[in-house]
Amino acid sequence: MAALEQFFLNLPAATSLAYVVVQHLEPDREDMLPELLGRDTSLQVIQAQNGMRVRPGLVYVIPPNAELSILHGWLQVRKPAAPRGHRLPIDSFLRDLAKDQREKAIAIILSGMGSDGALGIKAIKKSGGMVLVQDPASAKFDSMPRSAIRTGLVDCIAAAEDLPTKLLQYVTGAPSEPPDAPSADEKPWTGIDQIFGLLREQTGNDFSSYKTSTIHRRIERRMMVHQFARLAPYIRFLQENPHEVELLHKEMLIGVTEFFRDPGLFETLKEKIIPGLLTGAAPGRQVRIWTPGCSTGEESYSLAILFQEYFEAQDPPHRNAAIQIFATDLDRDAIDRARRGLFSEQIRAQVSPERLERFFVPEGDRYRIKKEIREMLVFAPHNLLTDPPFTKLDLISCRNVLIYLKAKAQRQLLPLMHFALNPGGLLILGTAESTGGSEHLFATVDKKWIIFRSKELSQRPPLEFPLPQPIARPGDLTESTPEADLIYATQQALLDEYAPPAVVVTLEGDIVYVNGRTGKFLEPASGKMNHNLFAMAREGLREEIGSALRTAGRHLSPVTHHIIQVPSDGSMTPINLSVKPLPERISPRRLFLVVFEECKTSPAETDGLPDAEPGSVDPAELQSDLHRTRQRLLSVTRQMESTQEALKAANEELQSNNEELQSANEELNSSKEELQSINEEMQTVNAELQTKIDELSGSNNDIKNLLNGIEMATIFLNVDLGIKRFTPQSTKIVHLLPGDVGRSISDFATQLKYGGLIDDARKVLGSLEPRERQVEAANGCWYNMRILPYRTTDNVIDGVVVTFADITALKNLEQSLRIQKEEAQAARRYAETILATVREPLVVLDESLRILFANQCFYDTFRVTPGDTKDQLFYEISQGQWDVPPLRQLLEDILPHQTELRDFRVEHDFLGCGRKVLLLNARRMASGSAQGHVIMLAMEDVTGPETNTEPARK
Repeated sequence: MAALEQFFLNLPAATSLAYVVVQHLEPDREDMLPELLGRDTSLQVIQAQNGMRVRPGLVYVIPPNAELSILHGWLQVRKPAAPRGHRLPIDSFLRDLAKDQREKAIAIILSGMGSDGALGIKAIKKSGGMVLVQDPASAKFDSMPRSAIRTGLVDCIAAAEDLPTKLLQYVTGAPSEPPDAPSADEKPWTGIDQIFGLLREQTGNDFSSYKTSTIHRRIERRMMVHQFARLAPYIRFLQENPHEVELLHKEMLIGVTEFFRDPGLFETLKEKIIPGLLTGAAPGRQVRIWTPGCSTGEESYSLAILFQEYFEAQDPPHRNAAIQIFATDLDRDAIDRARRGLFSEQIRAQVSPERLERFFVPEGDRYRIKKEIREMLVFAPHNLLTDPPFTKLDLISCRNVLIYLKAKAQRQLLPLMHFALNPGGLLILGTAESTGGSEHLFATVDKKWIIFRSKELSQRPPLEFPLPQPIARPGDLTESTPEADLIYATQQALLDEYAPPAVVVTLEGDIVYVNGRTGKFLEPASGKMNHNLFAMAREGLREEIGSALRTAGRHLSPVTHHIIQVPSDGSMTPINLSVKPLPERISPRRLFLVVFEECKTSPAETDGLPDAEPGSVDPAELQSDLHRTRQRLLSVTRQMESTQEALKAANEELQSNNEELQSANEELNSSKEELQSINEEMQTVNAELQTKIDELSGSNNDIKNLLNGIEMATIFLNVDLGIKRFTPQSTKIVHLLPGDVGRSISDFATQLKYGGLIDDARKVLGSLEPRERQVEAANGCWYNMRILPYRTTDNVIDGVVVTFADITALKNLEQSLRIQKEEAQAARRYAETILATVREPLVVLDESLRILFANQCFYDTFRVTPGDTKDQLFYEISQGQWDVPPLRQLLEDILPHQTELRDFRVEHDFLGCGRKVLLLNARRMASGSAQGHVIMLAMEDVTGPETNTEPARK
């Protein structure tokens, strides 16, 4: 909010611009932004509504929980399609703005979190618009400004309060310096070749084959940034500022790409093209693909993802071909970014969540392409117009590259692409491109998505390969045949006999070819061999040759110097010196023919010259000498001027180199500091690793002591049932030695009377369910054997763990208890047999007075069955007839107080058997089982006439 306030506070009221403010707003909060901004500017601030016309002098603010777009100058407000947290409203609006307003679009990135806007400014720059960014140092939140600056596409970086001035200078085109008055004959684009030359000299790239409209628009953009009204001052600015040349080069190379751009095309590739390339492919075959103009690699990675998805969709998933994608671009910085495979979080708007999870790895607020996809691609700098193409290709995806080139360059590239493709190979172009003029090379496969198939021709058309031409040598002009040798020998003899001596030299004087006898005019210089004409020329010729050669090189026309006196064999020989430029078609280097022709003078004239008196010197000769001297002086003067300019340029270059060296020195110092920092980090990491090693060693010792302390036989096996580790106790069961680690457990005999150990281990590996069983050893010991899966910290099964717990003592105790139980059961059966033979009713009760046993006499006497009495409370059977409180109290006191019951009289009418008089006797007795003590209750039937009147005894 502070950055917006500073911007609008410094914005003048009179403006021809319309402003749209796009912010990250809370979806459920009332928007107060229009009211707040209205306090800081005299412009009218309103909230954007669907179908609202954009008018200059107004500020439109995006409403909460909405996405904003623009079409034909009308705002469109819609509900967000992406979930909250994945929305990029700034990128979305800037892309729509670039499409709608093209070069009139201006993006201003202010303080904010995240990287929203970085993709949008790429679209703005591609359409020829302007990008301004707040200086991160002045921003409260610098994430968005820094993300925008990292794209390398920003035109201006300034504080928020300074951005309005920069913006209005750009819009009004106000020059930063007084403009020079243009000459009457100056054309608007005179000197553009100088710009091409500066770009070619500094970057090595030639843009003369690019469309004129594209080049002009890019140069105008940079001129407007620096407020140059005419081209000439901007050219001077370029010559004085190499950094601006780099920025102009970046402007020329703006490339906009994204993942799966044009989804319909990639759906066609997935459904038709890729299956056609790979179906029936021989195992191990390599599929070669080339994506020229790849920029930062998003489209190239998209192709690789499609191929990987095809392989994973096979049943079973497998890769039946090797994929090699050559991704190239003129921009080395873009190639470097593509190689890293690291992309901002904004790709979530381009890549589906499934693909994002499958093919990318999150790294902070960025996503890195996975290694399996990265290994399919090879990134390299490549100039499509000057570098040789890749060959034997199955597919070329050259989308939206040809539209920036002139028709001549397109006509040159299409045959080259046909040459690079295998017969039947596929070529994909942009929707605004075609194979115009090359229909005989390509057949249409998909008209909508501009996909072509390479035709197989019986004879290839002539190609213009971008290769350097070698310098022609005389020996290369004819074929080496006997007839050619005869012709060449005849021509050489005629030249030697009748033609004057001559040499072919470069502008610097290096001799390329010699014809005839040149000994009168040239001689080797002393010292190291030197084939330079100026070093070999005789006295009196060196200055004349230099003057004539420079004049011929400057005007590219023949030059002749007459009657030059050359000393030879003690006398002076007059010659005519001629220098003639040779045609360019002979060699890419400029060559000159230097001819030495002797003057035809009479002997009398020649002999009379040395003996003539001083006063008889011919005035014409003096005039000729004076003219030559003036020409030589003029030539030397021009050479000095040229040398002075060259020295000046060299001095400027040395100054530039000095600055570069200073910059390099600063970078080295910075690198030194970085290395020191890295060294400290490495020391810290080393200390951490040492701590981890100590912790690991301690943990290993703890595990070793734990395994030895529990005295349990334990064997660790890998997935192949090979021995990884074992405890000393394991040697009692399997005869193992320390050297047996790595061998299979099946190689050893065990002491167990059980042969299913190996099978059980394999079943655990297959089902991942533990198995447990009790096994006996040959020495009579018993073990509880448990087999569990061996899980790593990554939850990966890496074998099994077999443990043997000694349960011999438990087995012996179990056997003893079994014998005691059998003896107790026998004793009980014996007692029950005795009780069953007693002719009086008997009942055995537990602590809670439940019936444990009753003899047959009891059942017969009281007309009940075992089902009526077993485990029933004694005082509840027979409908509660035995529920006598005194009797119950006496019975409950027998066990805790060890009392007895003697001759307790009970007289009662019992159902089914009439009135009876009983004497009850009871006492405590040991049960010999887990029930502890029980009560034995005996009943004596004393029913008779003589007992009817006796009182009951307690």
